[in-house]
Amino acid sequence: MSRELDMTVALFPGQGAYRAGALKEFWESGDRTVRATFEEVDAVAKDRMGRDVSSTVFQPSPPSPAALLDSAPDVLQLAVFTTAVATHRLLAERGAAPSVHVGHSLGELAALACAGAWSLADAAAILCERISVLREHDRSGGAMLALGCDGERAERIVALIADPDLVLAVDNGPQSVVSGRAEPIARAEAIAAQLDITRTRLRSPHPFHHPLLDTARGVLAERLASFPSRPLDVPVYSPILGRFYRDGDDLARLLALHLVTPVEFGPAVSALHAAGARVFVETGAGRVLSALVEQARPDAYVVAPLAGRDEEAGLAAAADALRPPLTRGSAPATTVPASTVSGFTAPASTASGFTAPAATVTPAGPASLAPETASAAAPGPDREELSGRVRALYAEAMEYPEEVFTDDVQLEADLGVDSVKQTELLSRLGDRFGLGLPPAGLRVADYDTFGKVVDFVAAGVTDGADAGSAAGR
Repeated sequence: MSRELDMTVALFPGQGAYRAGALKEFWESGDRTVRATFEEVDAVAKDRMGRDVSSTVFQPSPPSPAALLDSAPDVLQLAVFTTAVATHRLLAERGAAPSVHVGHSLGELAALACAGAWSLADAAAILCERISVLREHDRSGGAMLALGCDGERAERIVALIADPDLVLAVDNGPQSVVSGRAEPIARAEAIAAQLDITRTRLRSPHPFHHPLLDTARGVLAERLASFPSRPLDVPVYSPILGRFYRDGDDLARLLALHLVTPVEFGPAVSALHAAGARVFVETGAGRVLSALVEQARPDAYVVAPLAGRDEEAGLAAAADALRPPLTRGSAPATTVPASTVSGFTAPASTASGFTAPAATVTPAGPASLAPETASAAAPGPDREELSGRVRALYAEAMEYPEEVFTDDVQLEADLGVDSVKQTELLSRLGDRFGLGLPPAGLRVADYDTFGKVVDFVAAGVTDGADAGSAAGR
């Protein structure tokens, strides 16, 4: 499979991504990157939590995930975070330059830190604050249950139980997680058994992504306000927010909001896939996220570097997949000004020495992706410019990457743009392009693809008028 034009995605896993012995050989051989990463987090953890990470996860016989969750759940979260950061640094040393970071729940902290939002020490301190706040303010007795069905079916189970203490917490695509108090969780488990849906009680210390944690959310937002963030060097897409992070975002508020807001990882993968993502690398231990991507998108090229015995070989394969196209299969990429790389325009926040992404994707500002190629259908300079303007309006309104809006994308089936929203968007197009209100007899269903919407606008622009001037009215 040729991957030279693919958007590349680094996946940062969450709490379930601990794997006993991950990076142990690197630690024992004295690898400077792994040792420096863990030792920096160790220093913060000792100061704030009273214990380090490395002495537990790199002992001669490292504990299993279950044993670590029982004996030291705080260390488990720190281990997942630190392993992800160390993996990202090892990949960067080998020439990796992912186009986009995506974190799953706890993994968003690592995704943001590796994109430059904070120093490693500050990110580790933020995690310690999160752990402390949850320990102090969660008295819910809640639990989490994984179900072997998609989010829509899981929602039906939640609706059937009709208990406000049970919510769909995670939509992973082919698999879902519900969260809540013990009694409705038990009822969900029983219903899933009757429906022959696989179910697994998660060994989670808290009912994450549930309103039960709202008190903890408020306290955490206050504590994190003292950690100022920096502009991102790499776009970070949030499956919790359903959009890219922006440089102006209040990260303290948003990270706290994570505690009570569902994770929509499956829809995030679908949105990025529609935008051109075909390469996904699990930047952490195991293959929890990469397995989900493989199930949902069989055409994707997926690498999990720390899932096998030969981690060096896994890192080499992952780094090669994440290199910019011109350097794949060769020496590690060099850092060059983004403005010199064809097909990439750096966000305003991007440093001049940013290593260019592997895809021809343009962050149109720090929070979105924009295309650099013309529409395949109905070529022509006027339609190309017109299509770009319509695409920008739709992307802004829907908070989707601009590359999602290809001519053949189904607005409702693929992107969830229902008829009410489509009518509103067509009205906005009328204002933007001087077309007036949509005609009374217009059937929204006739404009089910983005290409048809562009054709609708093109047909309405005054004959002989330049598309660019029409768009500026």
